[in-house]
Amino acid sequence: MGFEDRTCLITGSSRGIGSGIAEELADKGANVVINYRASAAAAEEVADRIRERGGEAMISQADVTDEAEVAAMHEEIDDAYGSVDVLINNAGINVDTMFSEMTRAEWDRVIEVDLTGAFVCTKEFFDDIAEAPEGRLINISSVVGKQGNLGQANYAAAKSGMFGLTRTLAIELADSGSTSNCVAPGFTETSMIEGIPERVRDRIRSEIPLGRFATIEEVAATVRFVASPEASYITGEVIDVNGGMDL
Repeated sequence: MGFEDRTCLITGSSRGIGSGIAEELADKGANVVINYRASAAAAEEVADRIRERGGEAMISQADVTDEAEVAAMHEEIDDAYGSVDVLINNAGINVDTMFSEMTRAEWDRVIEVDLTGAFVCTKEFFDDIAEAPEGRLINISSVVGKQGNLGQANYAAAKSGMFGLTRTLAIELADSGSTSNCVAPGFTETSMIEGIPERVRDRIRSEIPLGRFATIEEVAATVRFVASPEASYITGEVIDVNGGMDL
């Protein structure tokens, strides 16, 4: 799908959906940058899996909320591969607490990583995306940004904020021919799901028309399509991968 010689940066890609996206894009020929904040060993494991299959990958440390660290990551990528063609803002955390008990620190931490982190990285790489022949900005949100979820007011607010950021940047990038889109997964088979009690997982599954959680591969394949040249006329969209949860 035309990823040869294209450089793709996926933030927070040492595990979960981010690592799946990195492997999917590398398998299609991209130069992949696996960003991590603290888990260097996990990031290197993802890179090793890619290299074992003949792909090209590097790891790069940066806290997405730290402008200096993100700028240093930009320099490191530029030295290795040149400018970034595809930026995927995937880094995120959740700190779940009922709103009546949520502290300002718990609110700020999630907003800072999940939403402001996307701002910081997009600001740093905006010119790269605008100047790329097939520039792509992709924000990874969540069905929770549309529906809300018990105990996740901070997470829902951050993920919903990504919708407005995505659409505004689609307008601002349009003159360059580059696109900005959002992929919003539903509940996906990751370590986060594994920590949910089985009775709660059963209840969630019962609310999904397709009756199951998404796989990482299904989400990654959607991101790959949105990042591809074939998606050049899609911009400003929120693309759901949730098994029909919002029907």
